[in-house]
Amino acid sequence: MLPPFALSQPQSLGDALQALANDDEIQAFSGGTNLIPDLRSKRETCRNFISLQALDELRYIQRQGTRITLGARATITDILQDHDMPSDAPALYAAAGKFAGTMVRNVATIGGNVCCGSPAADTVPALLTLDAEVGLSSASGERSVALCDFYTGYKQSAKRADELLTSMSWTVPAENSANLFYKLARRKGDAITVTGVAVMIAAQDGRCTSARIALGSVGPTVFRAINAEEILTGKALDKNIIEQAARAAADQCSPIDDIRASAGYRLQTAFSLSRRLLTQAWQQVA
Repeated sequence: MLPPFALSQPQSLGDALQALANDDEIQAFSGGTNLIPDLRSKRETCRNFISLQALDELRYIQRQGTRITLGARATITDILQDHDMPSDAPALYAAAGKFAGTMVRNVATIGGNVCCGSPAADTVPALLTLDAEVGLSSASGERSVALCDFYTGYKQSAKRADELLTSMSWTVPAENSANLFYKLARRKGDAITVTGVAVMIAAQDGRCTSARIALGSVGPTVFRAINAEEILTGKALDKNIIEQAARAAADQCSPIDDIRASAGYRLQTAFSLSRRLLTQAWQQVA
């Protein structure tokens, strides 16, 4: 049973931003797929909310040249139904396909998944490998934050109390690149991630020119394995280099034991999945 709470529904983005400016204890939500379970379990203590359901101006997928922008209210189903997404964001498209079940995908939004700050958020590893940027808006203006700088701790972010996450944007991957995602869970569908890994490898003249590795559910936040990326960049990759990078990625993890998996299992799968995806990505671009 849900506890009592106050709810308002602004009819425009401006109204929503003004509501946040007037009261720093209000929280905004859209699909509610994280909020409702948290209210039921009493993990969420806020009791004053605004719903963004009426803000269709935040539900869009926009392309300008090679730049892609998703409005914060674009749903996971919107991503899956976009015909160009498999090439514009291969790992994100793959992550969307593994996201919960159909009913949840129809209401869960990209903005909500990013903003909730869960280390198990399925779309975030993929977005990190795309060097995505977060668009934030308030009554006083707009700003952009690199997603790799957005999270400051477990379920904490650089978003101020008076701001809304209004968009996610990235540049289409380079032509000779591979962008992959894998979600390990206790079952194939409608399950919380045990270990999530996304990679991006770009190559030219037989050498890796750019590398991105992002991991989820193996630390307090989703994160990029910077040390591992540096091992790969500028090299002609082989089995030993890939294994070294995968080990460096696992070394950056700080997983916990929970009902889904042990910390040790998560460490081992972070290594093995990083190695697998890096090998597959390099085979595609070498």
